[in-house]
Amino acid sequence: MPNIERLKKYNKIHMVGIGGVSMSGIAEILVNWGFTVTGSNNVENENTKKLEKAGIKVFIGHNAENVVGSDVVVHTAAVKDDNIELKTAKNLEIPTVERADFLGEITRCFSDTITIAGTHGKSTTTSMVSLCFLEANQDPSIQVGADLSQIDGNYKVGNSEHFIIESCEYVESFLKFSPKSEIILNIDNDHLDYFKTFENVKNAFVKYVKLLPDDGILVVNGDDKNCLDLPQYTHAKALTYGITNKNVDFFAVNIVFDNDGFPEFDVYSHDKFYERIKLHVPGMHNVLNALGCIALCNEYGLNSKDIKNGLAKFTGVGRRFEFKGKVNNASVYDDYGHHPTEIIATAKALMNKKYNESWVVFQPHTYSRTKLLMDDFAKALLNFDNIIVLDIYAARETNTYNVSSQDLADKIKSLGKNAIYIKDFDECVSYLKSHVKENDIVITQGAGTITEIGGKLVQ
Repeated sequence: MPNIERLKKYNKIHMVGIGGVSMSGIAEILVNWGFTVTGSNNVENENTKKLEKAGIKVFIGHNAENVVGSDVVVHTAAVKDDNIELKTAKNLEIPTVERADFLGEITRCFSDTITIAGTHGKSTTTSMVSLCFLEANQDPSIQVGADLSQIDGNYKVGNSEHFIIESCEYVESFLKFSPKSEIILNIDNDHLDYFKTFENVKNAFVKYVKLLPDDGILVVNGDDKNCLDLPQYTHAKALTYGITNKNVDFFAVNIVFDNDGFPEFDVYSHDKFYERIKLHVPGMHNVLNALGCIALCNEYGLNSKDIKNGLAKFTGVGRRFEFKGKVNNASVYDDYGHHPTEIIATAKALMNKKYNESWVVFQPHTYSRTKLLMDDFAKALLNFDNIIVLDIYAARETNTYNVSSQDLADKIKSLGKNAIYIKDFDECVSYLKSHVKENDIVITQGAGTITEIGGKLVQ
């Protein structure tokens, strides 16, 4: 059982924004440990319904009364200071804690927190590691940034000292954690609204690596030169993996793809054959994610058969190349990728599948990212036969960047390929229904509300 002494000062915990991916998982862990938890959320969603079923009182909408009698109020970063519940907590002198700080406290309750970080592939690799630990009967607690069918959601409460958690670099929130082990998948140019420069992104990962204890484990992608720079900043044991770089601890060879684009490959460890691995998710990028998982799990003493079986059971997480159904006998997939590198990885994964023509429906995510990476987005989208661009999803921003989706469509056209800008979702759906043909593949791509389109298409 994890050591929860440090949290004992809080008996009743109120959570503002409890329906969020991370917050809902934290809530269930706390209830399992015997704390009284209440929460509020703007809207009802699948997470709030699940929490209600677990006996947690969830208020829809925010109200001053909700916080009365609480020992602490935990809130997401999205909740502003003028929120009525936060203001009431301050007036009543109830301490308030931001989600990442509180999650950091929880990581310190476990003697073995395993964190998975990187610009791309975090949810997938966190899920892979989780399934291998479950296969080996290690009973971990788990928190993933997406839904994983095998744990019926995005978190699981275990009773061992292992806490497997996805770890995000945005606003350097991962520096609040206390990891025993880290996997770092890649370091790419993203979240420049916060980081401003790529050097600042790299420095955040350096600080993150320095959190490891001397008896910890660091696993890095040997195909990413920025990751290879990191082991010098820690005394923890460093392990590497790669595909192009064979001078690593674990590498893959004899990689073949089936008609679904699912890879099968031989893993070698220090030039010795380790295991033949079959994945049920597409793309070369997932071979790399699996190698990172294998390197870590092997170091933890999991046997190769459990690792092989755990990886074989992984069929993807929600919104990662997720099959939604058919329209006009064409397959429709939904993917969360909202950075040029992720779009290219999706396009490459697609190329290993058998199909007629490809269609991408892209919803840019945030004005800053669209403006700063405009050229890269345009080039990445050229990998598809047909390109539709929807309005930019603002997320946390206002359009001070003077940028529009029409600019992106025009940029693509200037590179010699047609792209259509469609503002309205329903109009987009009817356009696809009248143009998509048998054996085509349609991918809805982005991190915002675009996920609605796949559902409308296949109805």
